Formats: sequence, structure tokens, C-alpha cells
Amino acid sequence: MTASDPTLDVVAIGNAIVDVLARSDDGFLAEHALTKGGMQLIDAAMAENLYADMPQAKEISGGSAANTLAGLAALGKKCGFIGQVNDDQLGAVFAHDVHALGIRFDTPVMHGEVPTARCLILVTPDAQRTMNTFLGASQFLPESAVDFELIRSARILYLEGYLWDPEQPRAAMRAA
Repeated sequence: MTASDPTLDVVAIGNAIVDVLARSDDGFLAEHALTKGGMQLIDAAMAENLYADMPQAKEISGGSAANTLAGLAALGKKCGFIGQVNDDQLGAVFAHDVHALGIRFDTPVMHGEVPTARCLILVTPDAQRTMNTFLGASQFLPESAVDFELIRSARILYLEGYLWDPEQPRAAMRAA
């Protein structure tokens, strides 16, 4: 192996989202005017209010690209992730979860008012899931956060299409 040979199988750039799952009932959905079985984008205020009212929940890191890497890591592949979290509780949860899977994740945390992204998922007894997604800090991945050495160390660079719309992450992915 030479110094230029890849050491990672896949590096992905994507939304760093923490899924917050809770069992719920139709009454809770109606009380919060949520469409059963739907998915909606929500703002920070609604994310805070809904989370405060949710029953006991389980937090699991997610996002399309991060979930892809989790599957690849479970199959024994060596992976790295580039995505933006804030220096908050859910940002620490996300970092812990991906590190626990053996995924390299060294993107500097964001400091400021935009919290880490989360998807608040309510599951009713009939197994319908109602998803409420706040994209938060993940939508502010700057080009300066792109680790070009990490990218060069991989056989494959995977870019999450969901992150293409916001200007900052699109510039970061173009640079990558």
C-alpha cells in the first residue's frame, strides 16, 4: 500500500440529524395539529415545544447519509462523515453515536443559536409514524468544514442530495 492508497471505503457529506422516537396516540397528534403518518419541516420554536410535550423518547442519530454509513460500518466498511452539528446536547449525541459505530467524524461543531437538527417521530399504536423535522445546524455546513484529507483517504465520496438545496452545504459539496 502506498501513501496515496485509500484507507477508508466511503466518506459521506450529509445532514447530521438526531431522530427522537416516542410512542404516542391519536389524541396527542390532534392536540398538536399533526397529520398522522405525514412528514413536515418545522422551525426551532416548534421543535422545542413539541419535544417538551413528547412522551419519553429514544434518541438515535440519523440522516440519509449517516444512516447509509451506519449500514456500511455494520458490514465492516471503514467510513467517515462530514456534517454540521451544534455544540449542544443533541450534537454530542450525534457525535457519540457515529463514533460508537466506528465512523470517523471530526467536523468542528457550530457555536451559536442554531441547534442540532432533529426529527421528532411519533409512533401510534397502529404503527403509523408522524415525522416532524427541524433541519437546524445541518443546513449550515460551511465549505471551511470540508476535510479534504479525509475525502482523499476514501475510495468513494457520497453526497447526500437532501443537503444540496441550502447554499452553504452546496458550496461545501462542490468543493469536495
